[in-house]
Amino acid sequence: MLTDKELKAAKPREKPYKLSDGLGLYVEVKPNGSKLWRLKYRYEGKEKRFSFGGYPDTSGTMAREKRDEARKLLASGVDPSAARQAEKVAGADSFEAIALEWFAKFSPKWALSNSDKIKRQLERDLFPWLGNKPVNKITPPILLACLRRIENRGAVDSAHRAHQLCGRVFRYAVATGRAERDASADLRGAIPPAIATNHPAITTPVEAGGLMRAIDGYKGSFVVRCALQLVALTATRSGELRGAQWTEFDTEAGVWTIPARRMKSRAEHKVFLSRQAIEILEELRPLTGRSVYVFPCVRSSQQTLSNNSLNAALRRMGFTKHEMTTHGFRSMFSSMANEHGFDADVIERSLAHVEQNAIRAAYHRSQYIEDRKRLAQWWADHLDSLRAGAKVIPFKRGV
Repeated sequence: MLTDKELKAAKPREKPYKLSDGLGLYVEVKPNGSKLWRLKYRYEGKEKRFSFGGYPDTSGTMAREKRDEARKLLASGVDPSAARQAEKVAGADSFEAIALEWFAKFSPKWALSNSDKIKRQLERDLFPWLGNKPVNKITPPILLACLRRIENRGAVDSAHRAHQLCGRVFRYAVATGRAERDASADLRGAIPPAIATNHPAITTPVEAGGLMRAIDGYKGSFVVRCALQLVALTATRSGELRGAQWTEFDTEAGVWTIPARRMKSRAEHKVFLSRQAIEILEELRPLTGRSVYVFPCVRSSQQTLSNNSLNAALRRMGFTKHEMTTHGFRSMFSSMANEHGFDADVIERSLAHVEQNAIRAAYHRSQYIEDRKRLAQWWADHLDSLRAGAKVIPFKRGV
């Protein structure tokens, strides 16, 4: 911890230099003699800086209090820089200002994957056309013109999500006294319904065997190949797998604990690892073990693989987007496990599906730990047999 005596004695040099105070807080001494408090931190794997003002106007005590506040935000999943940005515009009435304020307030309760999607849609589809407009001046026709741009590029699903997102921002504006009504309410039915489609998936034994052989023979990135092998073995969601961190794995116990903040259900989920899954992790560890992420991006170890990386690999192996996607491994697992007579509740719990029946959810809390462990190992062995081309005969439920 830096003392006032040390700070006053710090003299400028030809180049800027740092004096560490602890827990990421430091003073940067500039060549002109100015001394700035800064916090170095990581958010979603990226290293960032946060400024707390200059010394002596900001004392060491004040800087440490601000550091502790920022660390509390980080612990709850909020980027301190984004929170400050939202605070700066909290009193403004533009759509972007209110949307950022709303996002900073509610995003800590969301899964990181959902938070990222919402932030990207705001920045890509809404802020360029609505951001600077006073929220109370955005009429239904103005909003519809923005949504039509999304629809016209063929992204009907995205247009509906943007419509719903605008409604949430408008209702927040109404609740905080900066808008009189929700302009999105008048646009119900204005965007044509999206055609519901299931995620493409391979679910037959012969095709599944061919898929696994193709993955094993993939000539691209070794990290991508391991990611595809592991997503097939664990049947996790793409974002859950791509965001996996080494600290989440206990290979000795054979369990991967995904924290609530990364789960769609916002509840911690344990994935029981088969022998084959552990072997893949141990093979990968020498390559990516120094990174935070198990599957870092090729260009930067501080970023995860993109979902497009995995789907693009499937395309290069010859599987079209109508045949197989990364999400399709979940369907493949569910379909085959059900066909082989495994308990539906065990399968659903393995997939981290939320119980839809509220009463059943309240009273049926069994984790099926031993059953899920057996299912995970059976699935890995089953994929091995399909890969080898063995003939598989499903047995009837209850046999």
